Amino acid sequence: MAQTAGASLTMVEEPLDLVKLSLDERIYVKLRGDRELRGRLHAYDQHLNMVLGEVEETTTIVDVDENTQHQSVHTVNRKVPMLFVRGDGVILVSPPSRSS
Repeated sequence: MAQTAGASLTMVEEPLDLVKLSLDERIYVKLRGDRELRGRLHAYDQHLNMVLGEVEETTTIVDVDENTQHQSVHTVNRKVPMLFVRGDGVILVSPPSRSS
């Protein structure tokens, strides 16, 4: 599979090749437990363990009132300078959008 970025031709033969193209760029990571991360990818391995910098973490919390069964949803945001992400919690990794 080939991907064209401007005038250069970049080969993407395996899924991790796409992640490799995102090194030192901001990425979006969706994790188990309704957590989302946006940060700069510094390193990764074949298990999708990652080291991210300048991380913005968003956690979505759903509270259910036991009496009324009413759900309330709120988000908690925090910023972390450096974060290690264990790969077994990763659901999705999205590279930055590339404009042509």
